[in-house]
Amino acid sequence: MSIEELESIAQAMVAPGKGIIAIDESTSTIKKRFDSVKIENTEENRRAYREMLLTAPKLGEHISGAILYDETLRQSTKAGVPFTKVMMDNGILPGIKVDKGPHPLAGFPGEVVTEGLDGLRERLAEYAKLGAKFAKWRAVINIADDAPSGTCIEANCHALARYAALCQEAGIVPMVEPEVLMDGNHDIDVCYDVTEATLRSLFGALYEQNVMLEGTILKASMVISGKDCPEQASVDEVAEATVRCLKATVPASLPGIVFLSGGQTDEQSTAHLNAMNQMGPHPWPLSFSYGRAMQSAALKYWAKDLVKNFAEAQKIVVSRARENGLAALGQWTKAKAA
Repeated sequence: MSIEELESIAQAMVAPGKGIIAIDESTSTIKKRFDSVKIENTEENRRAYREMLLTAPKLGEHISGAILYDETLRQSTKAGVPFTKVMMDNGILPGIKVDKGPHPLAGFPGEVVTEGLDGLRERLAEYAKLGAKFAKWRAVINIADDAPSGTCIEANCHALARYAALCQEAGIVPMVEPEVLMDGNHDIDVCYDVTEATLRSLFGALYEQNVMLEGTILKASMVISGKDCPEQASVDEVAEATVRCLKATVPASLPGIVFLSGGQTDEQSTAHLNAMNQMGPHPWPLSFSYGRAMQSAALKYWAKDLVKNFAEAQKIVVSRARENGLAALGQWTKAKAA
């Protein structure tokens, strides 16, 4: 795939008013979600759930791409149509999660590094044949008394950069996700400092690995108070701090930034994104790549009756997509959501 094609895919991922839906939960993670609503975690139920999401009518009006899990990329609708074909026919780019998850970082208790580089070149070649247009790798940065260490940040950003280079070699757009977790009692200023250090390290590593930024997407966490912090920053404070941090660290040549919801409520994640876009214009589009914040309401409704509630659950997903699409344009209001 040419440089121009990678750039074109990256730009399509952050098209105006569109974002990414993340449905890349591993089998163990989806089990937790299913357990919470009393759905049995079988392959057929997982397939049916992903079909409900991916075949929702008019989803492509607000969703540019979907991050899938290995199992999902290989699955088809009940009628036998591959999910990747359904998606492309509706203007939704197939993406794939390729990392193997966080593992303890030796020598640094409580810190983790994401693994999965071994064999990645071969896996990416297969995913490209299966129809994947972009990929995702998530690094996890914890904030605690003595964390994160510089070693943890550097190790994770080096892995992200090596992954990104392999993606572009395979003709796949890399989405790089260095998530600074909300867990903890730290305030927004501490989150800012850690996020700034992480992003500086990331873009330094991408440069060192000859990654073409024009064919790369950043999936970022917001600069936000720890969820146990007694003083929670306001919507405007989160928006201002996040944009300031991004402008200080992210090159303007990047095609776009999508945010993870990271444990925020549905409304919080939408309100924060909307406030950031109302502060624009920015050097890059600011959009969304939400998982739970896109799915949770639909999952709860669908769980009550997997057959009868299928179509109504789809309407809930599309409604959430529309709200976040408006937020990506800075045009969302609670009144429009209601």
